[in-house]
Amino acid sequence: MYGGTDAGALPDVAQHLGNLSFRVWEQIKEKLHFSPVILDPNTASPGLYLSDDLTSVRCGDTKQKLPENPERNSTYPSVFGSEGFSSGRHSWEVEVGDHPRWNVGLVKESVDRKGKLYASPEYGIWCLWHDDGKYVDCAGKAFRVKKSLQRIRVQLDYDMGEVSFYNSEDMTHIYTHRDTFTEKLFPYFCVYPAGNAKTSDIKICQNLDDNDLFKDW
Repeated sequence: MYGGTDAGALPDVAQHLGNLSFRVWEQIKEKLHFSPVILDPNTASPGLYLSDDLTSVRCGDTKQKLPENPERNSTYPSVFGSEGFSSGRHSWEVEVGDHPRWNVGLVKESVDRKGKLYASPEYGIWCLWHDDGKYVDCAGKAFRVKKSLQRIRVQLDYDMGEVSFYNSEDMTHIYTHRDTFTEKLFPYFCVYPAGNAKTSDIKICQNLDDNDLFKDW
């Protein structure tokens, strides 16, 4: 588990990519538009603990001593993906299990990482929010789902200005938000304590079913 033991140095994300056969993923991404997301430890809140391969995150009981670099999220338990998008179509899946409180989606590069903000497009966050069985879209509107979401697909069409969310189990459309993007967007994850839930880590899935990639594209 990545814990940032050396408080005087920032990790180089590139050195962690070898275990993911990154060249193969690059070929897949070109063909299928699937974007393998790797977390950026330099953006992680001190209360978050990342896995060694940078593909899962949990909220710990204590805060780590980490460098207070400009990229780091200090106010909320958030972490961004290491690669941002400024054009094209991209998709990834997140396994949330029965974790009680999380927020996943996209965030603009210039978002305020040190002050107070809300998970809404006004502040540069396009997301799906879950809090103890309640689901809320990025406009702040609560909605119901037929079955609790265990695995979520996030899809971005930057040029069309669309962020969409799907239930990965049956590709049921959850909701789509339309906007105009003017800067680079990064995968966004906000993870709170899991409590007594079986799922403590929010995981980024590194394999998708080729048969239903980009169902509506």
